Amino acid sequence: RINSHLLWLGTTALDLGALTMFLYTFREREKLMDIIEGIAGIRLNSSFLRIGGVRYDLPEGALDVIKHFIKDFPSRVKDYEDLLTKNRIWIRRNKDVGIVSKEDVYQYGLTGVMARSAGVPYDIRYIQPTDAYADVDFEIPLGTVGDAYDRYLIRMEEMKQSLRIVQQCVEKLEKLKNDKYVATENPYVLPTLSEVYQSIESMVKDFTLRIYGEKAPVGEVYVSGENPRGELGFYIVSKGEGKPYRLRIRSGAFYNLQIFPELIKGRTVADAVALLGSIDPVVGETDR
Repeated sequence: RINSHLLWLGTTALDLGALTMFLYTFREREKLMDIIEGIAGIRLNSSFLRIGGVRYDLPEGALDVIKHFIKDFPSRVKDYEDLLTKNRIWIRRNKDVGIVSKEDVYQYGLTGVMARSAGVPYDIRYIQPTDAYADVDFEIPLGTVGDAYDRYLIRMEEMKQSLRIVQQCVEKLEKLKNDKYVATENPYVLPTLSEVYQSIESMVKDFTLRIYGEKAPVGEVYVSGENPRGELGFYIVSKGEGKPYRLRIRSGAFYNLQIFPELIKGRTVADAVALLGSIDPVVGETDR
């Protein structure tokens, strides 16, 4: 989430004429990308997460690097706020632009920052917590006006709250250094590479899962999570086979972008740039 919001802040500020902010945010973003690369081995599309855990254990010194970022980042966020929050040009470009009401949220199915800027406290991490979210404390920032400036304030606060979550997770991880990082005894979990090389049972299990998949019960299910742009949900229909009969992905960016034509009515071309930036769409999520 911090990584995503830094990308949003840098590119949106650049579009509105604040070049310095672009340089600042990408400086911190590079540090995050280095952390991801050090843990997962690659900066993008790492496939680090696995059913039942993660691909590798944390490398030596990884938590120290993360703790250094936790210590350094709050002062960087303050620098961003000092440059933009009370900047007259920034306020004039964002204030009262793209105002979203609670009725708009329900009518268009808006989620994420778009919904929370209108004062709707909808966040899957808080409503239906999974993984570690049930074990950490964090707050959900809300807006009062629903405009682009509110969405800026919310994303700034979300970076602080995300850092708070990371800090709590680091403290918990330090107490679990010798615990398993993947539940290989689960029938749905792929065995490790060393287990495949040393055990015929593990080799057969690996082959079966990769080629045929684990047979799911007959039925349908919808499961969603909160990504930086809202609710990312997966609707799956199973006929009892190793592959889904039907799959539908519900992306937050796709729904959020649909209100753009309505919000831009009567506004200027310059407002369109600020409004689109405040929605923060990602082409990979909106392309159909």
